[in-house]
Amino acid sequence: MATQVTNYQCPACTGPLHFVGESGRLECDYCGSSFDIAEIEAFYAEKEAKAVEAAEAAQKQEETEAAQKTAEADEQKSAADGSDWDSSGLSEDWGADAADMKAYCCPSCGAELLCDATTAATSCPYCGNPSVIPGQFTGILKPDFVLPFKLSKEDAIKALKKHYLKKPLLPSTFSKANHLEEIKGVYVPFWMYDGEASGSARFHATQVHTYTSGDYEITETRHYDVSRAGSIGFEKIPVDASSKMPDDYMDSIEPYDYADLKPFSTAYLPGFLADKYDVSIEDSRERADKRCAGSLLSALERTVSGYTTCNETSRDIHLKRGKVHYALLPVWILNTRWDGKDFLFAMNGQTGKLVGNLPVSTKRVIGLFAAIAASLIAISVTALLFLAR
Repeated sequence: MATQVTNYQCPACTGPLHFVGESGRLECDYCGSSFDIAEIEAFYAEKEAKAVEAAEAAQKQEETEAAQKTAEADEQKSAADGSDWDSSGLSEDWGADAADMKAYCCPSCGAELLCDATTAATSCPYCGNPSVIPGQFTGILKPDFVLPFKLSKEDAIKALKKHYLKKPLLPSTFSKANHLEEIKGVYVPFWMYDGEASGSARFHATQVHTYTSGDYEITETRHYDVSRAGSIGFEKIPVDASSKMPDDYMDSIEPYDYADLKPFSTAYLPGFLADKYDVSIEDSRERADKRCAGSLLSALERTVSGYTTCNETSRDIHLKRGKVHYALLPVWILNTRWDGKDFLFAMNGQTGKLVGNLPVSTKRVIGLFAAIAASLIAISVTALLFLAR
Protein backbone atom coordinates (compact mmCIF):
# COMPACT_ATOMS: atom_id res chain seq x y z
CA MET A 1 0.00 0.00 0.00
CA ALA A 2 1.32 3.44 -0.89
CA THR A 3 2.51 5.64 1.94
CA GLN A 4 0.29 8.66 2.62
CA VAL A 5 1.56 11.94 1.15
CA THR A 6 0.86 15.42 2.50
CA ASN A 7 0.64 17.84 -0.42
CA TYR A 8 0.74 21.47 0.69
CA GLN A 9 -1.59 23.40 -1.61
CA CYS A 10 -2.69 27.00 -1.42
CA PRO A 11 -6.04 27.29 0.44
CA ALA A 12 -6.90 30.23 -1.86
CA CYS A 13 -6.29 28.72 -5.32
CA THR A 14 -5.04 25.12 -4.68
CA GLY A 15 -1.69 25.90 -6.34
CA PRO A 16 1.45 24.31 -4.86
CA LEU A 17 3.03 26.04 -1.87
CA HIS A 18 6.80 26.42 -1.47
CA PHE A 19 8.77 27.40 1.61
CA VAL A 20 10.69 30.64 0.94
CA GLY A 21 13.70 31.18 3.16
CA GLU A 22 13.79 34.96 2.71
CA SER A 23 10.30 35.44 4.16
CA GLY A 24 10.18 32.32 6.33
CA ARG A 25 6.67 31.59 5.04
CA LEU A 26 4.92 29.26 2.61
CA GLU A 27 4.11 31.13 -0.59
CA CYS A 28 1.99 30.35 -3.65
CA ASP A 29 3.59 30.86 -7.08
CA TYR A 30 0.19 31.27 -8.75
CA CYS A 31 -1.89 33.74 -6.73
CA GLY A 32 0.91 35.19 -4.56
CA SER A 33 -0.73 34.29 -1.25
CA SER A 34 1.54 33.92 1.77
CA PHE A 35 0.92 31.78 4.85
CA ASP A 36 2.51 31.30 8.24
CA ILE A 37 3.84 27.77 8.95
CA ALA A 38 1.62 27.31 12.03
CA GLU A 39 -1.44 28.46 10.06
CA ILE A 40 -0.91 25.87 7.31
CA GLU A 41 -0.09 23.10 9.80
CA ALA A 42 -3.39 23.71 11.63
CA PHE A 43 -5.29 23.83 8.34
CA TYR A 44 -3.82 20.54 7.13
CA ALA A 45 -4.18 18.80 10.50
CA GLU A 46 -7.96 19.24 10.20
CA LYS A 47 -7.88 18.32 6.50
CA GLU A 48 -5.87 15.15 7.15
CA ALA A 49 -8.19 14.05 9.95
CA LYS A 50 -11.12 14.23 7.52
CA ALA A 51 -9.03 12.44 4.88
CA VAL A 52 -8.36 9.57 7.30
CA GLU A 53 -12.08 9.17 7.95
CA ALA A 54 -12.79 9.19 4.20
CA ALA A 55 -9.96 6.70 3.57
CA GLU A 56 -11.33 4.29 6.17
CA ALA A 57 -14.80 4.46 4.61
CA ALA A 58 -13.33 3.97 1.13
CA GLN A 59 -11.31 0.98 2.32
CA LYS A 60 -14.41 -0.72 3.70
CA GLN A 61 -16.15 -0.09 0.39
CA GLU A 62 -13.16 -1.53 -1.50
CA GLU A 63 -13.14 -4.65 0.69
CA THR A 64 -16.84 -5.20 0.01
CA GLU A 65 -16.38 -4.76 -3.75
CA ALA A 66 -13.28 -7.00 -3.73
CA ALA A 67 -15.23 -9.78 -2.02
CA GLN A 68 -17.96 -9.49 -4.65
CA LYS A 69 -15.41 -9.60 -7.51
CA THR A 70 -13.73 -12.65 -5.99
CA ALA A 71 -17.03 -14.47 -5.86
CA GLU A 72 -17.76 -13.54 -9.49
CA ALA A 73 -14.24 -14.61 -10.59
CA ASP A 74 -14.68 -17.98 -8.92
CA GLU A 75 -17.91 -18.52 -10.82
CA GLN A 76 -16.27 -17.53 -14.15
CA LYS A 77 -13.21 -19.70 -13.48
CA SER A 78 -15.32 -22.82 -13.18
CA ALA A 79 -16.70 -22.15 -16.70
CA ALA A 80 -13.39 -21.05 -18.33
CA ASP A 81 -11.95 -23.05 -21.27
CA GLY A 82 -8.27 -22.50 -20.32
CA SER A 83 -7.59 -19.75 -22.93
CA ASP A 84 -6.87 -16.88 -20.43
CA TRP A 85 -3.51 -15.03 -20.52
CA ASP A 86 -0.98 -16.85 -18.27
CA SER A 87 0.18 -14.50 -15.51
CA SER A 88 1.72 -17.20 -13.35
CA GLY A 89 5.26 -15.97 -14.16
CA LEU A 90 4.61 -12.54 -12.60
CA SER A 91 5.75 -12.02 -9.04
CA GLU A 92 5.28 -9.40 -6.33
CA ASP A 93 8.51 -10.45 -4.63
CA TRP A 94 11.10 -7.66 -5.00
CA GLY A 95 13.66 -9.66 -3.02
CA ALA A 96 16.58 -7.65 -1.60
CA ASP A 97 15.56 -4.58 -3.64
CA ALA A 98 12.37 -4.18 -1.60
CA ALA A 99 14.30 -2.75 1.34
CA ASP A 100 15.53 0.15 -0.83
CA MET A 101 12.20 1.03 -2.48
CA LYS A 102 9.03 2.85 -1.40
CA ALA A 103 5.70 3.38 -3.14
CA TYR A 104 4.02 6.79 -2.90
CA CYS A 105 0.73 8.06 -4.26
CA CYS A 106 0.50 11.66 -5.48
CA PRO A 107 -2.63 13.22 -3.95
CA SER A 108 -2.88 15.70 -6.82
CA CYS A 109 -2.97 13.45 -9.92
CA GLY A 110 -3.12 9.99 -8.34
CA ALA A 111 0.15 8.74 -9.84
CA GLU A 112 1.93 6.06 -7.81
CA LEU A 113 5.66 6.60 -7.55
CA LEU A 114 8.54 4.27 -6.70
CA CYS A 115 11.32 6.15 -4.95
CA ASP A 116 14.60 5.49 -3.19
CA ALA A 117 13.90 4.57 0.43
CA THR A 118 16.08 7.46 1.69
CA THR A 119 14.04 10.14 -0.13
CA ALA A 120 11.83 12.03 2.31
CA ALA A 121 10.43 14.72 0.02
CA THR A 122 9.92 14.64 -3.71
CA SER A 123 8.05 16.19 -6.64
CA CYS A 124 5.62 14.28 -8.82
CA PRO A 125 7.20 13.81 -12.28
CA TYR A 126 3.77 13.86 -13.90
CA CYS A 127 2.03 16.94 -12.49
CA GLY A 128 5.04 18.63 -10.88
CA ASN A 129 3.37 19.09 -7.50
CA PRO A 130 5.87 19.21 -4.62
CA SER A 131 4.85 16.51 -2.16
CA VAL A 132 5.92 15.74 1.40
CA ILE A 133 6.07 12.18 2.69
CA PRO A 134 5.83 12.12 6.50
CA GLY A 135 5.71 8.32 6.46
CA GLN A 136 9.40 8.29 5.58
CA PHE A 137 10.31 9.29 9.12
CA THR A 138 7.92 6.92 10.91
CA GLY A 139 9.37 3.70 12.20
CA ILE A 140 12.95 4.98 11.98
CA LEU A 141 13.62 8.36 13.59
CA LYS A 142 11.88 11.68 13.32
CA PRO A 143 14.26 14.68 13.08
CA ASP A 144 14.40 16.89 16.15
CA PHE A 145 15.28 20.04 14.22
CA VAL A 146 15.27 21.60 10.77
CA LEU A 147 17.25 24.64 9.61
CA PRO A 148 15.18 26.32 6.86
CA PHE A 149 16.71 27.45 3.55
CA LYS A 150 17.49 31.16 3.44
CA LEU A 151 19.04 31.34 -0.02
CA SER A 152 17.26 30.60 -3.30
CA LYS A 153 18.25 28.62 -6.39
CA GLU A 154 19.15 31.91 -8.11
CA ASP A 155 21.49 32.75 -5.22
CA ALA A 156 23.21 29.39 -5.67
CA ILE A 157 23.73 29.95 -9.41
CA LYS A 158 25.17 33.45 -8.78
CA ALA A 159 27.52 32.04 -6.14
CA LEU A 160 28.76 29.38 -8.57
CA LYS A 161 29.50 31.97 -11.27
CA LYS A 162 31.33 34.12 -8.71
CA HIS A 163 33.33 31.04 -7.68
CA TYR A 164 34.70 30.86 -11.24
CA LEU A 165 36.12 34.40 -11.10
CA LYS A 166 39.79 35.19 -10.36
CA LYS A 167 40.91 31.59 -10.90
CA PRO A 168 44.04 32.07 -13.08
CA LEU A 169 44.49 28.33 -13.78
CA LEU A 170 40.84 27.71 -14.74
CA PRO A 171 40.39 26.79 -18.44
CA SER A 172 38.98 29.81 -20.28
CA THR A 173 36.20 27.73 -21.83
CA PHE A 174 35.02 26.17 -18.54
CA SER A 175 32.59 28.85 -17.37
CA LYS A 176 31.34 29.42 -20.93
CA ALA A 177 31.00 25.85 -22.19
CA ASN A 178 30.04 23.94 -19.06
CA HIS A 179 26.39 23.10 -18.61
CA LEU A 180 24.58 23.20 -15.30
CA GLU A 181 23.15 19.68 -15.42
CA GLU A 182 21.28 19.76 -12.14
CA ILE A 183 20.66 21.96 -9.12
CA LYS A 184 18.87 20.63 -6.08
CA GLY A 185 17.97 22.09 -2.72
CA VAL A 186 18.55 19.23 -0.29
CA TYR A 187 17.91 18.96 3.44
CA VAL A 188 20.90 16.85 4.46
CA PRO A 189 20.59 14.69 7.61
CA PHE A 190 23.04 15.41 10.42
CA TRP A 191 23.66 13.87 13.80
CA MET A 192 24.39 16.55 16.40
CA TYR A 193 26.42 15.64 19.46
CA ASP A 194 26.40 17.19 22.94
CA GLY A 195 29.03 16.48 25.60
CA GLU A 196 32.35 17.53 27.09
CA ALA A 197 36.02 17.05 26.26
CA SER A 198 38.84 17.38 28.78
CA GLY A 199 42.56 16.67 28.70
CA SER A 200 45.95 18.06 27.81
CA ALA A 201 48.22 18.61 24.82
CA ARG A 202 51.92 19.34 24.30
CA PHE A 203 53.30 21.57 21.56
CA HIS A 204 56.73 22.26 20.10
CA ALA A 205 56.98 26.03 19.62
CA THR A 206 59.74 28.25 18.26
CA GLN A 207 60.68 31.92 18.35
CA VAL A 208 62.81 33.09 15.43
CA HIS A 209 64.82 36.32 15.67
CA THR A 210 67.00 37.67 12.85
CA TYR A 211 69.57 40.46 13.37
CA THR A 212 72.78 41.85 11.83
CA SER A 213 76.18 41.72 13.53
CA GLY A 214 78.97 43.38 11.57
CA ASP A 215 79.01 41.81 8.09
CA TYR A 216 76.86 38.90 9.17
CA GLU A 217 73.12 38.33 9.27
CA ILE A 218 72.34 36.03 12.18
CA THR A 219 69.14 34.00 12.63
CA GLU A 220 68.51 32.85 16.18
CA THR A 221 65.89 30.16 16.85
CA ARG A 222 64.70 29.31 20.36
CA HIS A 223 62.78 26.09 21.01
CA TYR A 224 60.06 25.63 23.63
CA ASP A 225 58.10 22.71 25.01
CA VAL A 226 54.62 24.10 25.71
CA SER A 227 51.91 22.29 27.70
CA ARG A 228 48.23 23.18 27.89
CA ALA A 229 45.30 21.51 29.70
CA GLY A 230 41.62 22.25 30.06
CA SER A 231 38.08 21.20 29.28
CA ILE A 232 35.35 22.40 26.95
CA GLY A 233 31.64 21.70 26.72
CA PHE A 234 30.24 21.30 23.24
CA GLU A 235 26.69 21.40 21.91
CA LYS A 236 25.36 20.16 18.58
CA ILE A 237 28.68 19.23 16.96
CA PRO A 238 27.46 18.23 13.45
CA VAL A 239 28.34 15.05 11.56
CA ASP A 240 26.54 14.44 8.27
CA ALA A 241 24.55 11.19 8.24
CA SER A 242 24.14 10.72 4.48
CA SER A 243 26.51 8.48 2.56
CA LYS A 244 25.54 10.36 -0.64
CA MET A 245 27.20 13.58 0.53
CA PRO A 246 31.03 13.86 0.53
CA ASP A 247 32.14 14.38 4.14
CA ASP A 248 34.82 16.92 3.19
CA TYR A 249 32.24 19.04 1.34
CA MET A 250 29.85 19.00 4.29
CA ASP A 251 32.64 19.93 6.72
CA SER A 252 33.89 22.74 4.44
CA ILE A 253 30.57 24.60 4.11
CA GLU A 254 30.20 24.93 7.88
CA PRO A 255 29.44 26.69 10.14
CA TYR A 256 25.67 26.99 10.35
CA ASP A 257 23.95 29.57 12.54
CA TYR A 258 21.89 27.52 15.00
CA ALA A 259 19.92 30.60 16.04
CA ASP A 260 17.56 29.79 13.12
CA LEU A 261 17.15 26.12 14.09
CA LYS A 262 13.44 25.18 14.25
CA PRO A 263 11.56 22.23 15.74
CA PHE A 264 11.05 19.80 12.87
CA SER A 265 7.98 20.30 10.70
CA THR A 266 7.23 18.86 7.26
CA ALA A 267 5.96 22.32 6.28
CA TYR A 268 9.56 23.39 5.59
CA LEU A 269 10.11 20.63 3.01
CA PRO A 270 7.87 21.47 -0.02
CA GLY A 271 9.97 22.48 -3.02
CA PHE A 272 13.10 20.74 -1.68
CA LEU A 273 14.45 17.22 -1.41
CA ALA A 274 15.11 15.68 1.97
CA ASP A 275 17.34 12.69 2.60
CA LYS A 276 16.74 10.27 5.46
CA TYR A 277 19.92 9.26 7.28
CA ASP A 278 21.62 6.09 6.04
CA VAL A 279 24.73 6.32 8.24
CA SER A 280 23.86 5.24 11.78
CA ILE A 281 24.88 6.94 15.01
CA GLU A 282 27.20 4.01 15.72
CA ASP A 283 28.88 4.28 12.31
CA SER A 284 29.32 8.05 12.84
CA ARG A 285 30.90 7.59 16.28
CA GLU A 286 34.54 7.77 15.10
CA ARG A 287 33.97 10.99 13.14
CA ALA A 288 32.02 12.49 16.05
CA ASP A 289 34.77 11.65 18.56
CA LYS A 290 37.40 13.11 16.23
CA ARG A 291 35.48 16.36 15.77
CA CYS A 292 34.78 16.75 19.51
CA ALA A 293 38.41 16.07 20.46
CA GLY A 294 39.47 18.44 17.70
CA SER A 295 37.35 21.21 19.21
CA LEU A 296 39.30 20.99 22.50
CA LEU A 297 42.66 20.72 20.73
CA SER A 298 41.93 23.85 18.66
CA ALA A 299 40.90 25.74 21.81
CA LEU A 300 44.14 24.72 23.57
CA GLU A 301 46.30 25.61 20.55
CA ARG A 302 44.75 29.08 20.33
CA THR A 303 46.17 29.84 23.79
CA VAL A 304 49.73 29.19 22.54
CA SER A 305 50.48 32.69 21.30
CA GLY A 306 53.59 34.80 20.82
CA TYR A 307 55.54 32.11 18.96
CA THR A 308 56.72 31.96 15.34
CA THR A 309 55.66 28.33 14.90
CA CYS A 310 53.59 25.89 16.97
CA ASN A 311 53.14 22.14 16.29
CA GLU A 312 51.33 19.54 18.38
CA THR A 313 53.57 16.70 19.65
CA SER A 314 51.15 14.72 21.85
CA ARG A 315 47.68 14.73 23.33
CA ASP A 316 45.67 13.02 26.06
CA ILE A 317 41.98 13.82 25.60
CA HIS A 318 38.94 12.20 27.23
CA LEU A 319 35.33 12.55 26.08
CA LYS A 320 32.16 12.60 28.14
CA ARG A 321 29.51 11.74 25.56
CA GLY A 322 26.06 13.29 25.95
CA LYS A 323 22.86 13.46 23.90
CA VAL A 324 22.62 13.01 20.16
CA HIS A 325 20.12 15.04 18.09
CA TYR A 326 18.88 14.45 14.55
CA ALA A 327 18.56 17.50 12.30
CA LEU A 328 18.08 18.43 8.64
CA LEU A 329 20.38 21.20 7.37
CA PRO A 330 20.02 23.08 4.03
CA VAL A 331 22.45 22.46 1.15
CA TRP A 332 22.29 23.44 -2.51
CA ILE A 333 23.89 20.75 -4.69
CA LEU A 334 25.05 21.89 -8.15
CA ASN A 335 26.29 19.51 -10.85
CA THR A 336 28.07 20.88 -13.93
CA ARG A 337 29.46 19.02 -16.92
CA TRP A 338 32.47 20.08 -19.01
CA ASP A 339 34.74 18.21 -21.40
CA GLY A 340 32.94 14.93 -20.67
CA LYS A 341 33.51 15.17 -16.90
CA ASP A 342 31.16 15.96 -13.99
CA PHE A 343 31.98 18.58 -11.36
CA LEU A 344 30.10 18.73 -8.05
CA PHE A 345 29.62 21.85 -5.93
CA ALA A 346 27.88 22.26 -2.57
CA MET A 347 26.60 25.51 -1.07
CA ASN A 348 25.40 26.19 2.47
CA GLY A 349 21.71 27.03 2.00
CA GLN A 350 21.82 29.43 4.94
CA THR A 351 25.14 31.31 4.66
CA GLY A 352 26.05 30.88 0.97
CA LYS A 353 29.50 29.35 1.57
CA LEU A 354 30.33 27.27 -1.53
CA VAL A 355 32.93 24.57 -2.18
CA GLY A 356 33.79 22.39 -5.17
CA ASN A 357 36.63 21.19 -7.36
CA LEU A 358 37.58 23.07 -10.51
CA PRO A 359 39.57 21.82 -13.52
CA VAL A 360 43.10 23.11 -14.14
CA SER A 361 44.31 24.23 -17.58
CA THR A 362 47.59 22.49 -18.46
CA LYS A 363 48.44 25.26 -20.92
CA ARG A 364 47.96 27.93 -18.27
CA VAL A 365 50.09 26.00 -15.75
CA ILE A 366 52.91 25.72 -18.31
CA GLY A 367 52.49 29.40 -19.21
CA LEU A 368 52.67 30.40 -15.54
CA PHE A 369 55.86 28.43 -14.92
CA ALA A 370 57.35 29.84 -18.12
CA ALA A 371 56.57 33.39 -16.97
CA ILE A 372 58.12 32.73 -13.54
CA ALA A 373 61.21 31.15 -15.13
CA ALA A 374 61.60 34.10 -17.53
CA SER A 375 61.41 36.55 -14.63
CA LEU A 376 64.06 34.63 -12.65
CA ILE A 377 66.35 34.49 -15.69
CA ALA A 378 65.93 38.24 -16.26
CA ILE A 379 66.79 38.95 -12.60
CA SER A 380 69.85 36.65 -12.78
CA VAL A 381 71.15 38.30 -15.96
CA THR A 382 70.68 41.76 -14.48
CA ALA A 383 72.60 40.70 -11.36
CA LEU A 384 75.47 39.27 -13.43
CA LEU A 385 75.72 42.43 -15.54
CA PHE A 386 75.80 44.53 -12.38
CA LEU A 387 78.59 42.39 -10.88
CA ALA A 388 80.55 42.52 -14.15
CA ARG A 389 80.78 46.28 -13.84
